[in-house]
Amino acid sequence: MSATMSAPAGPALVATNLTTGYDGKVIIPDLTLAVPDHQVSVIIGGNGCGKSTLLKTLARLIRPMGGAVTLDGKAIGTIPTKRLAQRLGLLPQSPLVPDGVRVADLVARGRFPYQPFLGGMSREDLEAVTEAMEAMGVMDLAERGVDELSGGQRQRVWIAMALAQRTDVLLLDEPTTYLDIAYQIEILDLLDDLNRRRGTTVVMVLHDINLSSRYADHLIALRRGELYAQGTPREVVTEQTMRDVFDLDCMVIDDPVSGSPLIVPRGRARARQQAG
Repeated sequence: MSATMSAPAGPALVATNLTTGYDGKVIIPDLTLAVPDHQVSVIIGGNGCGKSTLLKTLARLIRPMGGAVTLDGKAIGTIPTKRLAQRLGLLPQSPLVPDGVRVADLVARGRFPYQPFLGGMSREDLEAVTEAMEAMGVMDLAERGVDELSGGQRQRVWIAMALAQRTDVLLLDEPTTYLDIAYQIEILDLLDDLNRRRGTTVVMVLHDINLSSRYADHLIALRRGELYAQGTPREVVTEQTMRDVFDLDCMVIDDPVSGSPLIVPRGRARARQQAG
């Protein structure tokens, strides 16, 4: 299948002939990808296919072995750290929680890229922190230690910190981890609102194909480190793609709520029907 179903125009974040991995092991051998501006993109694929490795390389956490990642036409490795943090934010999959840090202090760290050396919080900083905490429903946790929180509460606090950063591009690695389905929908709705209200370019790694299909403008499907397909959910979420990328036999129907493609795995239920 062609990996160029829908060609995004004028992207700010681009990977060209990217080869990347870690510990000397190549995970992604040669990938070219343009992230569509002002859209919600979701990276999907099986376990170990390189989703998180790609996201970390786009965020400059992993240095490419070959090729390049550019932001606004500049090699991402040449952009000063503070300037990069004003343009691009990242929520990794398992961020480390500093010991003894209060919720309000952690969210406020999202404003560090905007503060002068030895400077304090400006009114704009305080407004950004308050807005992010209110959006994530964590204001009542402000004085709690982050290490005292449940996994779901902690994840919402980390997302609040990313929102407080107010970047043009936001990368999130499995942002719905540890959250029940109601909170997953709440957070994805919030990120969708952020994209539509501010034009923030959002790139996420998600495991749930149906939620990916519902919330993405643009889907990026990886298979064994290679770009298998990209395009709209309607273009990418097909029975063939599910077989090739996930080794999954399924039906694809219309989501009765959103109208987006929705997969219905056949699995053993089909075998039982045939046996009967």
